[in-house]
Amino acid sequence: MRKIQVDIVGLSATPTGPSSYALILKEVGGDRRLPIIIGSFEAQAIALELENVKPPRPLTHDLIKNILDGLGVSMIEVVVTDLRDGTFYAKIYLELNGLTYEIDSRPSDAIAVAIRCGAPIYVNEEVMEEAGFAPEEETSAEEIEEEEENPSLSDEDITEPPAPKRTPKPTSKEEKLAELQRQLEEAIKKEDYERAAKIRDEIRRLKMGD
Repeated sequence: MRKIQVDIVGLSATPTGPSSYALILKEVGGDRRLPIIIGSFEAQAIALELENVKPPRPLTHDLIKNILDGLGVSMIEVVVTDLRDGTFYAKIYLELNGLTYEIDSRPSDAIAVAIRCGAPIYVNEEVMEEAGFAPEEETSAEEIEEEEENPSLSDEDITEPPAPKRTPKPTSKEEKLAELQRQLEEAIKKEDYERAAKIRDEIRRLKMGD
């Protein structure tokens, strides 16, 4: 498994309500970003640690770190390993007495503990390829769309007005994929990462229908 180290670059509430948040991971030394929708409790735990706010009593993820420290266990790393049916999966790697232990976890819990332990966070390359996006692709798509809506006119074009732009309803699979990709770029531009995740899943389902 080829893995990519990532940093946390964003954590914001989704438009649907206060119960879900978008956690944005960015690859180190690259531009790709991976949005993961997490719950409010895990988002609070991550935000508190990022802002260096210490609660008067340890929260669940603080307790896990205290247990690991008390037992002499070191956290090696956290890896977002898989994406199945729209759900992300992760593993925590621990070291004790020279032995390595692999623990299944939700990405949100694994990351909340990792930032408390100072452990690096990684994403499987296949997951990043499938669910990640690069901002420059978004910009390029926006520029292309602007050029289509405002084409440069030559002297010959001035004699006749351009035909009105039409947006026919997608019929073929290729057209549907193109339309979904456009909607995905629009959602990312608006930072509506929950909608972007749903559109991304729909694109994947359509591609798997081959």
